[in-house]
Amino acid sequence: MVKIIETVRDGFQGIEKIIPTEKKIEYINALLKVGFDAVDVGSFVSEKAIPQMADTEEVIKGLDLTETKSKLMVLVGNAKGAEKAAGFDAISQIIYPFSVSPTFLQKNINADFEMAEKTMDKIIEICEKSGKELVVYLAMGFGNPYGDPWSLEIIEEWLEKLISKGIKTIPISDITGESNPQIIRKIYEFLIPKYLGVEFGFHLHAREEDWYDKLNAAYIAGCRRFDTVLNGLGGCPMTGYEMLSNLNTYDFISFLQKKTIKTEFNFHALLEARVIQKQIKLAHLI
Repeated sequence: MVKIIETVRDGFQGIEKIIPTEKKIEYINALLKVGFDAVDVGSFVSEKAIPQMADTEEVIKGLDLTETKSKLMVLVGNAKGAEKAAGFDAISQIIYPFSVSPTFLQKNINADFEMAEKTMDKIIEICEKSGKELVVYLAMGFGNPYGDPWSLEIIEEWLEKLISKGIKTIPISDITGESNPQIIRKIYEFLIPKYLGVEFGFHLHAREEDWYDKLNAAYIAGCRRFDTVLNGLGGCPMTGYEMLSNLNTYDFISFLQKKTIKTEFNFHALLEARVIQKQIKLAHLI
């Protein structure tokens, strides 16, 4: 079974002009009717760092969950954010953005390895008490653009630590385009059979000319959890590099169709969400 995670947060977080809260709610409510396994709706992080996400609490309160099977996810950067997220019954999963790159860890959450791990331990306690699942993203998982040490052994070393802490869902991220199909396939073909109790995901930022081969490599290697964003919107504003588009939801659907893999999507709701996104764009907000 293929799981598709629609990451609205990642699509919106790098946009400078603030999208009205009511428009975000309207947009996410449409997405919640589509049939995604989960929808990443926002983050509890510093408003100075990511001002677009300052209204996450209001967005969550405005969501209509009566016609959805999708889980709600939010990203947090510290224990304070996790406490906020844990206070919402609607939230099922809390995201923590870890990285095997010390440079990116500093850029993204202003932490070194020791601090990031201590924060993760606090968030694990919060999740256990509140019945939430912690999803840890492993950024720079396919290479390192900053010149930091990188190897499959380093990936494995950190995975052993995460798994020992009870983490069972670990998407691996390429957000600066450093991966290639060969290394993607090598990593998943090594990790998936070795860690059978772990669900590995694929979070891809890519160019139009190379997304298919990278996606196909992950799928062939056994990955079945994928992040998408409608129309490929967004990118990570914290890398210091050009923001690359997220994997386009429609591209991923076409990929599944080529593989003759069925989805139970409500395409009318997906089209409704696309129309709302277009309205936001026409308002010159994105």
